[in-house]
Parts: sequence; C-alpha cells; structure tokens
Amino acid sequence: MDAHGESTTMSDVLTAKNADGSWLWCTTDDRSVYDAVKSMTQHDVGALVVVTQLEQKSIAGIITADYLRIIVQRSSKSTTVGDIMTEENRLITVTADTNQVLNAMQLMTDNRIRHIPVVNDGMIGMLSIGDVVSAVVR
Repeated sequence: MDAHGESTTMSDVLTAKNADGSWLWCTTDDRSVYDAVKSMTQHDVGALVVVTQLEQKSIAGIITADYLRIIVQRSSKSTTVGDIMTEENRLITVTADTNQVLNAMQLMTDNRIRHIPVVNDGMIGMLSIGDVVSAVVR
C-alpha cells in the first residue's frame, strides 16, 4: 500500500484482514438481542450484520456493542434484532472497489462508527476501524 492509502481498495483491506471474507450475521427475526450479543461476545466482535435473506446476502441493518445500553432498558430475550438494529436506509457502507483507505477512515470518524459493511451486489465483508488503521500503518 502507498504511504497515504490512496490506491488501496476496501477489497484489499478485506483480503488482508481475512482471506475467506467471513463475517457474522443474523436475520431480523431469527435471533433475540440476547442471543446476538452472546454470539458477538463468543466471537469477540463488536458488530453483527443483519440480513433479510441469506441467499442474496441482502443487508437489512447492523447491530453493535453500543446496543448493550438498550439491553438494560429492555428484555433482551424477548426483543428481536430487527427491533433495535440500525436499518439499512441509515447504514453507512463502502463498496469493495472504494479506494483511498483514508477516506473510509474519515467516513467512519465523521459518522462516529467503528464498523462499516463492505457491499457490492450484496454483503461481502465487514471492516472495523482497527482494520482500516492497520491498513494505513501497513
């Protein structure tokens, strides 16, 4: 990668992060918030992508560890992920061919987000602010 992150694409960052492109997901109604947070804790991740249809990998939204505050206010075993997720129409994403890693970092900083889905025709991966910073350092 160049010194300024100007030619590295999000696809390059995903490849450096995880060659198989895996990411954690659930659907809007197949998991309680309790189960989703349990999965996030078991896999040591800070965000879980919510999809509408697994076959199409159609992204519906995202839940993050920030929702732990909500768990204190609601019963997490009876609340579905779809009830609390950030919905797709408010979701900040990048495409796999987005270049300029520094622009992605700025986007994450400006929107105060720590996780950003990478999409093309559907969901292809998830990057954290740590992944983006590591790409800049490399």
